[in-house]
Amino acid sequence: MRIVITEFISLDGVVQAPGGPEEDTDGGFAHGGWSHPYFDEDVLGPAFAEGLEKAEALLYGRRTYLTMAGAWPERAGDPFADRLNALKKYVVTDTLTDSELTWNNTTRIPGSEAVARIRELRESEGGDLAMMGSPTLVRTLIQEGLVDELQLIVMPVLLGGGKSIFPADGGKRPLELVSTTAAKTGAQVCVYRPAVEG
Repeated sequence: MRIVITEFISLDGVVQAPGGPEEDTDGGFAHGGWSHPYFDEDVLGPAFAEGLEKAEALLYGRRTYLTMAGAWPERAGDPFADRLNALKKYVVTDTLTDSELTWNNTTRIPGSEAVARIRELRESEGGDLAMMGSPTLVRTLIQEGLVDELQLIVMPVLLGGGKSIFPADGGKRPLELVSTTAAKTGAQVCVYRPAVEG
């Protein structure tokens, strides 16, 4: 399976709480919902739909899983929601118990086993293992060299600080720009894959 990450991201690399004010206020983050003015349904809708079509399973950290599990099951009947609800889901968590994983078709991965288990999933046959949000987990996967594709939805805004998906370990990781699509709102859908130097 390929590991494919999709993130709303500001020009200064912030991915925290794009969806709403209460989504993630860690560190006093006060800009929750910042992506809304730049969302272009004609460009971003198809990008998400195409990603879901290729997905065989979804991977989340705890906070993103809880947000998604609280939003999508009740939207049954919408094709995007039906696809999300039907897919196999994995959540990396040490705090949620199996009985708390009420979203259809969810499997818990303990944090201490996350890298090894995700590596096993990546080495298995099948479609994409898709991720959205989950910055701490994404950062770890980038650091471990386990990300096959990054779809960054770059919004024309500076947020001045907040959570990032990029490791701050001094490592150089070249990427190849595979495609880019511009939205009328100024957002850019940029797809990157790891590149080999030289």
